[in-house]
Amino acid sequence: MNRIKAGFLSIAVAAALSAFIPGAAAKDLVLLHSNDTHSLIEPGPDGMGGVLQRKAIMDSVRKAEKNVITVDAGDVVQGTLYFKFFKGDVEYPLMDMMGYDIRILGNHEFDNGMKELAKYYKNTKGTPLSSNYDFAGTDLEGVFETYLIKKVDGKKIGFIGLNIDPESIIAKDNIDVNFKDVVKTANELAAWLKNDKKCDLVVAVTHIGYVKENEKTTDVELAQESRDIDIIIGGHSHTLIDPANPDKYPSIVRNSEGRPVLICQTGKSGRYLGYVKIDLDNLEQQKREGSYDYRLIPVTDRFPQSALDGKIKNFIAPYKVLVDSVNSNVIGTSLYDMSNRERTGRFPNWIADFAQWYGTQITDSLNRIGQGIGDVDFSIMNVGGIRSSMAKGDVTEGQILSTFPFSNHIVLTKLKGKDVIDAMRVAARKGGEAVSDELRVVADENGNLIRVVLNNEELDPEKDYLMATIDYLAWGNDDLTGLGKGEWQWRDEREMSLPLLDYVRRLTSLGLPVAADDTPRFVTVSGK
Repeated sequence: MNRIKAGFLSIAVAAALSAFIPGAAAKDLVLLHSNDTHSLIEPGPDGMGGVLQRKAIMDSVRKAEKNVITVDAGDVVQGTLYFKFFKGDVEYPLMDMMGYDIRILGNHEFDNGMKELAKYYKNTKGTPLSSNYDFAGTDLEGVFETYLIKKVDGKKIGFIGLNIDPESIIAKDNIDVNFKDVVKTANELAAWLKNDKKCDLVVAVTHIGYVKENEKTTDVELAQESRDIDIIIGGHSHTLIDPANPDKYPSIVRNSEGRPVLICQTGKSGRYLGYVKIDLDNLEQQKREGSYDYRLIPVTDRFPQSALDGKIKNFIAPYKVLVDSVNSNVIGTSLYDMSNRERTGRFPNWIADFAQWYGTQITDSLNRIGQGIGDVDFSIMNVGGIRSSMAKGDVTEGQILSTFPFSNHIVLTKLKGKDVIDAMRVAARKGGEAVSDELRVVADENGNLIRVVLNNEELDPEKDYLMATIDYLAWGNDDLTGLGKGEWQWRDEREMSLPLLDYVRRLTSLGLPVAADDTPRFVTVSGK
């Protein structure tokens, strides 16, 4: 590691970083990248992440290396109270303060709509890229570049930005774009950069995901079907692509002509920074062999306070006051540890049972005033809406708001059994969703749906059922398109998190903890 100016880092910190940042060479290029940081402004419970710590690492790499390009692959927002309360006023300015050169959009950038998003991106200091979203006629028209070419020590590095197909992922009210096919756009633009613009290296910055979850294109498929892309810096699936563990998520995938493509992703919440060193003097050999120096740098609290950016500290401080006050307000107790990493189990069961209980409260009230719509038969919620785990012990107001941060509203909708079955067929392939205790979804070991059971009776495809859910799912999002075919009977005016807070407080007033059984509601049976 190059010598760093005295006082910037302690000897211990410099020694720690040297394990991750090798010595600089005049003709090296470093791509420093992040993805899916999801409003984690401060370190998480495990001490990892945080923008101050990330900025310190970025600064140290910039001091150690001559050529550094910083890249973010989207979903900068949504996941903590900083976005819930301040709508992007914290995250977007911080990206500029950290000095990102290139940024693309994730799906959650659209959570407050395109007009709000345009306010933050029109004046960003870095280059916003989007190669396959056509924003013509919208608030974002003219804001994003289709490509970017950086000249580094005599080499031309071409960048393109590839966004996910928004269908059933982004609420229709929040986005209005002409989506262009990922692979077709990538291949055409990469070939043009290589052949017409004479780029020596083409980097695709993507927010499409590494892991296959639906019919949408993944980074792996993009690499396999590409010809002229050399490196993919990805996001969306929260995949930690660790070069030290290549068997789990390989970082090298062969393209359509048998050449290696490097795929990088750093998980989520800013717990790691990705580091790709490219030897520009031996670039062609690296491209042939896929022998780039790719590594992950843990974002930890190893830096002394004196090394942390004072301007960023001062910027965060007034926002932090409100966030801390809400996070410290205890409203209940959890009887168990409940993980958001599980598609079935306590947490999915708990949130689905809450929706069932709340829906029943509503129908009872409507019945009393002569506006009855029938009884709620079951509830279906999405596990993707559970954004963090809940530890055994105190439950705070801030924890509930952060765990369920989206502007979703409870909906009661009437739909045919066959539409529920179609949605559960998709859910079974995913490994489960949150369903209330009345439902059991039976599938084989490969995730193929066998039947849906309601109160020990097989669901009737032609019968009408009343379901409690959220509007996001009642529009048919999260690939559960069948749920979008119902007729809405009632929609809550309040965001879901508010009746959920009331529910936890009610439990506490009755001397009851937050608790749920862990009985699987998606049941796997052997095909033998």
